[in-house]
Amino acid sequence: MANMLPFSSANGLEPATNGLEPATNGKEAANPHDLSEPFVDNSEGQLFLNEAFKIIVEEVLRKGTDVKHKVCEWKEPEQLALLLDLELRATGEPQHKLLQRVKDVAKYSIKTSHPRFFNQLFAGVDYHALAGRFLTEALNTNLYTYEVAPVFVLMELEVLRGLRQLVGWTEGDGLFCPGGSISNMYAMNLARYQLFPEVKSQGLWGLPRLTIFTSLESHYSVKKGAAFLGIGTDNIILVKVDDGGRMIPEDLDEKIKLAKSQGAVPLLVSCTAGTTVQGAFDPLDRIADVCEKHKLWMHVDAAWGGSVLFSKQHRHLIKGVDRANSVAWNPHKMLTAGLQCSALLLQDTTNLLKKCHSANATYLFQQDKFYDVNLDLGDKSVQCSRKVDCVKLWLMWKAIGSSGLASRVDKAFIHARYLVEQMKKREGFHLLHEPEFVNVCFWFIPPSIRGKEGNKDYQDRLAKVAPVIKERMIKEGTMMVGYQPLGNKVNFFRMVVFSPLLSQKDMDFFLDEIERLGKDL
Repeated sequence: MANMLPFSSANGLEPATNGLEPATNGKEAANPHDLSEPFVDNSEGQLFLNEAFKIIVEEVLRKGTDVKHKVCEWKEPEQLALLLDLELRATGEPQHKLLQRVKDVAKYSIKTSHPRFFNQLFAGVDYHALAGRFLTEALNTNLYTYEVAPVFVLMELEVLRGLRQLVGWTEGDGLFCPGGSISNMYAMNLARYQLFPEVKSQGLWGLPRLTIFTSLESHYSVKKGAAFLGIGTDNIILVKVDDGGRMIPEDLDEKIKLAKSQGAVPLLVSCTAGTTVQGAFDPLDRIADVCEKHKLWMHVDAAWGGSVLFSKQHRHLIKGVDRANSVAWNPHKMLTAGLQCSALLLQDTTNLLKKCHSANATYLFQQDKFYDVNLDLGDKSVQCSRKVDCVKLWLMWKAIGSSGLASRVDKAFIHARYLVEQMKKREGFHLLHEPEFVNVCFWFIPPSIRGKEGNKDYQDRLAKVAPVIKERMIKEGTMMVGYQPLGNKVNFFRMVVFSPLLSQKDMDFFLDEIERLGKDL
């Protein structure tokens, strides 16, 4: 660990005061009306930062990635609030207390970089990307104009170009967004503006009923986006999926025809490349045929599965993505770039992003600047303040190259296959289906209900298994994994396998731990 970071671990550091007194450091509080001296004592702040950084390295990056330590130190809300002493007061606290606050925050937070954190579609840590995150937080700039973020404007353009190239586009546009949900909403807004540009100035009053088509297993942000943009959740038309959770193009075609016959105007098809639960990839080529037939905007939500584009072995899963109008891709998921790192990629070359969202603020986007004003990216965004999210991916990509990122993706598939093979050898594990991606969905059937599938209460009893096992693992802190129902299927576990810190030992531990926690149910 120490060799991987440009700083050393704290070696079990207890938050020491280093001789510091309370926040004033033995001095009288500064007079805010005295402008002859800085109001803030920078040397004291730097000393605090140095000691706090040591705690973060020790508690989060050393212990938090070590399987000998817990994934979480679970506390009930009332107890946790008391431990943290969250109340904000009129007077400041001494440095040694503040350092203890830092340590407590680290101690009682979930260690998402831990090899046995399988709970979400983000996990693990890449130290090159983490260095990028430290760098951008320290620089604290805003990615809206070249004059305040010259390095990062050029970097974002280059990273977006590299991602578009993987999709299969030699030209296009794009933007880093605060999450995949927002990327999906951008796509809807752009599709609507392209079809009805007057909506920007005149609003919704003159528009016909617009409809959006997506699969039954697509991300909930499609509905949220429809609500947020005034399209309405009733105008989201859900398309049937096959047994693996993939959209059925024939049903899409029928539903588009039906919507047209009812006087609606079909707007957009939102496909999914890597669904949240089952990890399913919609058949993009066949959906593209339907979209071209009906002249609809084709959006691909590849927030989870887009990273297979790095892999020669697995990129066939997303075949046809180059035919889309827009793609959402979250490198903070499978590539472990760190939250947040979410890109919206566009095939458009007509400056649609800027036309749709610009407000031409003259105090910020002056047109008579001494440099190329096309480098002021902020008017493409619905945000004003925008964090720098490109550097963490850029630094990681520079460090290990496209081949290194491909190996990371391939390794995740190898671990998923190993887990499935081992699961099939054990009694009590029942797969939902053979995984297409690195989502392994399964039921654990405790000994007490094995062989009793015909009993009237079997499904009710099975539904209670996953929540109890989840509660036990969290309270013991040994690991975290998600569960959910899906349609008429009762609660099952969704194991996601992609952290670069994983080994086969972690896969074996996972199965052993599920058995241990559920054997008496």
